[in-house]
Amino acid sequence: MDVSPAKVQSDDGEVGRPVHPGGFLAGEAGKSDHLKAGRIVDFPVSVVLPAGGTGERTSLRTKTTRVSWIQNIVVVVAKENMDMMMDIIQRFQHRKVQVVPGGSTRHRSICNGVMALGEEERSADDKPKVVIIHDAVRPFVEEDFLHKIAVAAKEQGAAGAIRPLVSTVIATTSEGYLDHSLERAKYRASEMPQGFTYDVIYQAYQRCTESDLEFGTECLHLALQYCGTNAKLIEGPPTLWKVTYKRDLTAAESIIKEMLSQSACLLTGESTPGVRSADVFQKAFGALDMKLDVIPDLMGDNARYLLKAWNFIQVSFHSSCLSEVEAILVALDATNQALLHPPVVIWVHLKRTDEKSMALAESATIMNLASTAKLRNILLYGIQVHGSEDTDRWERSAPKVAEIASALIRDRNPALVGQLLQA
Repeated sequence: MDVSPAKVQSDDGEVGRPVHPGGFLAGEAGKSDHLKAGRIVDFPVSVVLPAGGTGERTSLRTKTTRVSWIQNIVVVVAKENMDMMMDIIQRFQHRKVQVVPGGSTRHRSICNGVMALGEEERSADDKPKVVIIHDAVRPFVEEDFLHKIAVAAKEQGAAGAIRPLVSTVIATTSEGYLDHSLERAKYRASEMPQGFTYDVIYQAYQRCTESDLEFGTECLHLALQYCGTNAKLIEGPPTLWKVTYKRDLTAAESIIKEMLSQSACLLTGESTPGVRSADVFQKAFGALDMKLDVIPDLMGDNARYLLKAWNFIQVSFHSSCLSEVEAILVALDATNQALLHPPVVIWVHLKRTDEKSMALAESATIMNLASTAKLRNILLYGIQVHGSEDTDRWERSAPKVAEIASALIRDRNPALVGQLLQA
């Protein structure tokens, strides 16, 4: 009796829902510090990122470029997408990314990426000790897990992520009847990322057969079969789910939007009232489960927040401080962050009662700034609090300001761009 390839039967018959990635963006959004929390990487690491599907899958750009201990990234894309990917690299100034054409199968694409890392023109220092292979369609991998894979690969020669099976695996007969099922508790799903010492994965692809390249999908198996390297398997987080169909892309974009809305950067300026307002606003935003990083401005070392944060709140006690808002807009535009997702800038003006005559001029100025910023995919909003000379009054207004600001950040409503909302 012939047995056909194994099929998967879900326990409940429903497609699994994407798992929320928790704090994945916090670990990747800013400049990575590979020395913190014991995360020491003293060997060169490169990434091969296959994104060269033939159209049946929808892929995402990932943020592995911001993991500082990753030395090089080779993105493997379909030949017809080479120009588009090169344009993305130039626009985002990804200096450590190389693009190579994909092959007709997954293994052929990964092989192209691995071989590119060993090209003769690369210097000895530029060649990796460890290669991490990941999927562009798994955008929510955390830096800590990448580190675990890299270290295990260096020590064992190969390492890979695994997850418990969530469905029962069965085999069918050629006539379409049940032949047998596997005991789910004994098996695991192989996931990405996977890591290898460069010599192991290079030799595995040099020695494998045409049949492997054409029909195989498992890199860990190649390392075992052709190099005798038995991979260390590491339980991965549930955030390693794959963006396979367009509905998954919608879910992924929704998750990213939610995560980007959970924190903001509060700029207080150097004035005493501005600095004093920081504690008040931190408490108000904290009550809404929103984290605030407080800095005086975006100068010097604080400029790193331009790549770390997506939401900026400028607190001003004078209308003339709109120049500070304009400086934020110019700095954000220079980073090209807005090409990926629209940053939000909110001007909170703690307005004195004697400034009423300036209201029309303020409204016109912020509307003009917002209109220009919107063309660059940056969203600018305004919030006014009247009677700022009365400390108790504006401090009582802080929860209302936080409520309005968090809603603007969450919704990113273009219809309210340039408006001066009253708190």
